[in-house]
Amino acid sequence: MASRDLDRPKGEKGPLGIRRRARRDTDRQGQWAESIARFLGTPSFILWLTIFVAVWAVSNYFLDKSDNAFDPWPFIGLTLMLSLQASYAAPLILLAQNRQADRDRVAAEQDRQRAERSLADTEYLAREVAALRQAINETATRDFVRSELRALLEELRELDASLEEEEATSKPSRKSTSGKQV
Repeated sequence: MASRDLDRPKGEKGPLGIRRRARRDTDRQGQWAESIARFLGTPSFILWLTIFVAVWAVSNYFLDKSDNAFDPWPFIGLTLMLSLQASYAAPLILLAQNRQADRDRVAAEQDRQRAERSLADTEYLAREVAALRQAINETATRDFVRSELRALLEELRELDASLEEEEATSKPSRKSTSGKQV
């Protein structure tokens, strides 16, 4: 007896030793419920239901005159059928709404995550653009480099001129035999 219990999953039998039925696919049942709920909301369903009720009422009205009516005037049979249809339709519609709410919740969560990623990407790009702007402002432009080079060239010319002046004043002039400076 023990070997039989070990070769089977624990959850296969219920507490009284009765075998449990396999769980049904709830997603398939939900899809089935949604398809019925979708059909119940279509104009074709309303049209066919209206035709059915009209045929029922008219046929019973004329058959009532000949005492052959299968559902006489208060149409209790029709009322019971419509009530039964409504009692089955309401839970199916609620199930379909719950499934739609679940899908909406998942979609909203995905939208929120996508928005967070977009915000993070936007903030990163904004920081990068700000860094590029700072780098561009610190980078020397062509006009700035030209003006700096002109200023340096002017300083070099002034320095060269002052060095030439200094050389001229610090060295005594040599006189040659002809009386000219060399």
